[in-house]
Amino acid sequence: MSNKFAGLLLLVIIFGSVAAIPAFAATNQTSGQSMASSVGNTTVPANLPPPSYMLNANSSSIPGMPSTNLPAVTVTTDKSSYNDGDKITILGTTRDYMPDTPLTVEVRNPVGNIIKVDQIQVASDKTYSTSMTATGLLWSAAGTYTVSVQYGSPDRSAKTTFSFSGAAPAGPSTISVDGTNSSVTYTITNGKVIDIKANPQSKSLIVSIQTTGNGLLTITMPRALIDAKKSDGTDDQFIVLNDGQQNSQANETLTTSTERTLAIPFKNGTSQIEIVGTFVIPEFGPVAALVLAIAIVSIIAISRRNNLRLLPRY
Repeated sequence: MSNKFAGLLLLVIIFGSVAAIPAFAATNQTSGQSMASSVGNTTVPANLPPPSYMLNANSSSIPGMPSTNLPAVTVTTDKSSYNDGDKITILGTTRDYMPDTPLTVEVRNPVGNIIKVDQIQVASDKTYSTSMTATGLLWSAAGTYTVSVQYGSPDRSAKTTFSFSGAAPAGPSTISVDGTNSSVTYTITNGKVIDIKANPQSKSLIVSIQTTGNGLLTITMPRALIDAKKSDGTDDQFIVLNDGQQNSQANETLTTSTERTLAIPFKNGTSQIEIVGTFVIPEFGPVAALVLAIAIVSIIAISRRNNLRLLPRY
């Protein structure tokens, strides 16, 4: 090959290479983009998942990556509304399982008063449930009730609500007081009054009951049967004992010149309520004693007038 032809071929190769450089650079850039993705200001190879610190906690859009948006705890009820006497089931799940930590369940009525607090264990499958009966004194209000749960720290908590129709009102009943000619009227929730007895020694009325849950006994007592007075003659408070333990929650709801009414809450399982005053009509009362004294005097007078002897003369 002549030197002239070789020089021409070299020039063709040089100019061809210069023309090919931009196309090669564009191809290489496109290939590089297909091999990487950008998250924020950091570039991550496309064939590798982004590191955990680059994941959005509220996103699980990357295939194969677990979601980090699980709630710490959930809570719900088996129904959205209930009536008096219904069974309420509260259930839910937790994100974590802490075998030594109980889950606290709290139920509040429509005005915000706590009517139920319980601590239950979460199962190993991270589920829980508990039940209660919607009846009794604390369930008297109708409206929206709130259920709150907390599993350990306050950031592991949740709430739900349900509707309740309210407790059905009970009509008053009348029962005779054993050992007297008197009777009392009463209403009771979650229970039944078996009998009422007067105890002159302790100046009290003893009410025997059977319960089906926490409830309230409202009893109206005639002052002629039992009363509580101070030394100056003014009304004093009754002392109320539930199974021998003083009930500080009992209170007088109505007072007249002839009757006094007490509202006495009780717990499930209570069998006896004693109402202690300063006076109770005795089983063998003053009227009966007076009648007996008059009868004795009359017999003596008649015997003397008719020269009758009650005992034979020997």
